[in-house]
Amino acid sequence: MSPTFSSLKFRNYRLWFAGALVANVGTWMQRVAQDWLVLTELTDESGVAVGITTALQFAPVLLLSPYAGLLADRVDRRKLLIATQVGQGILAAGLGVLVLSGHAQLWQVYLFALALGCVTAIDGPVRQTFVAELVPAHKLSNAVGLNSASFNAARLIGPGVAGLLIAAVGTGWVFVINAVTFGATIFALTRMRRSELSPMPTTARAKGQLREGIAYVRGRSDILVIMVVVGVVSTFGLNFQLTSAMMARTEFGMGAGEYGILGSVLAIGSLTGALLAARRERPRVRLVIGAAFGFGIATGVMALMPTYLTFAIACIPVGLASLTMMTAANATIQLSTDPAVRGRVMALYMMVFLGATPIGSPIVGWIGQTYGARWAIGVGSISALLVATGAALWAWKKWDVTVRYHVRSRPHLEVLYPALPERRAQTAAELGAQEAADRQTAA
Repeated sequence: MSPTFSSLKFRNYRLWFAGALVANVGTWMQRVAQDWLVLTELTDESGVAVGITTALQFAPVLLLSPYAGLLADRVDRRKLLIATQVGQGILAAGLGVLVLSGHAQLWQVYLFALALGCVTAIDGPVRQTFVAELVPAHKLSNAVGLNSASFNAARLIGPGVAGLLIAAVGTGWVFVINAVTFGATIFALTRMRRSELSPMPTTARAKGQLREGIAYVRGRSDILVIMVVVGVVSTFGLNFQLTSAMMARTEFGMGAGEYGILGSVLAIGSLTGALLAARRERPRVRLVIGAAFGFGIATGVMALMPTYLTFAIACIPVGLASLTMMTAANATIQLSTDPAVRGRVMALYMMVFLGATPIGSPIVGWIGQTYGARWAIGVGSISALLVATGAALWAWKKWDVTVRYHVRSRPHLEVLYPALPERRAQTAAELGAQEAADRQTAA
């Protein structure tokens, strides 16, 4: 089997991958349908209303993620995932029935977005950490990359299908179909072989566990750099649902089908980045910073594209850069974090990554509505370039970075810096993971 897909040789991971792919397609369909419902049916093309909807959906991450991470460290992760899938399915079905009945109002969509955000906030940390139970430790980076490939393959399919369905049967049926897709993940989770799982240690209830997770992150400057970079880019740059809808509608005069196609084209680059990430054994902080800088350049170019076709083509490198940044950040943190606190650390990461959206979406929506959709994209480009440059300069100074270029030998570009305490901790974690994998193989 190709190294890119090596995690698929494990039965439990195959089930997870297939179920998640189906559910992710439905999720992307709902995201497109929800934004289109708010933008064209419940308001007069209000970018602010779309931004508020997105913000409400992600706001609970800011409040609930630390507790969700603690929950992920304490309980049976498989059972918790089944519960969150059921919750998301019920909410999608409820919104679908409301729209199909003709009684949907903007405030009701806001409430459903908020409720879905609460369930998603609980789902996020456990979903991220559960992957470590499906594959040996030395395959975790590959599994994280394939998870991203599944998510972005769904992004490739979902928006286009949603656009066609919206045009054919309306937004209500898209929500209902999404509710059904969660059954695929539930089926996969119930069919897994418990004997083939590699359960991570659970944490007994005790005082100060949230503070313990925060203290762990504060002591890791590499994780802090990742969180700052991803947080800024996520706040102002990763608002594609909003900016693509505004560009398609206000700049190019297109409909739901063309809007959905933009999401699918963006996913071409994202899927490519995910597959490349699956081949990468040890992502580094420098890859996160470099990808953020590339994202800033790519989005700047995209904002200047004069036609719908050139804008769509420009979405491909944007998807590649954004996905490379996200998978490198996710895998770097998971691979270097003590398993006993991994749920809490990933929850803090998810809080920064997704929790930034409630702050950024209304701001970006207001910029788009006031100054135009191109500036809504442009502010993300400028922010990404600034934070990537700042992080690189900070790391250069604080970590005493040395860069060497070799013309005749590989690697041509070599980045060296002293083994700071957190780097030694990362090395120890990686060695521990490899030893555990060797023991499992020997058994």
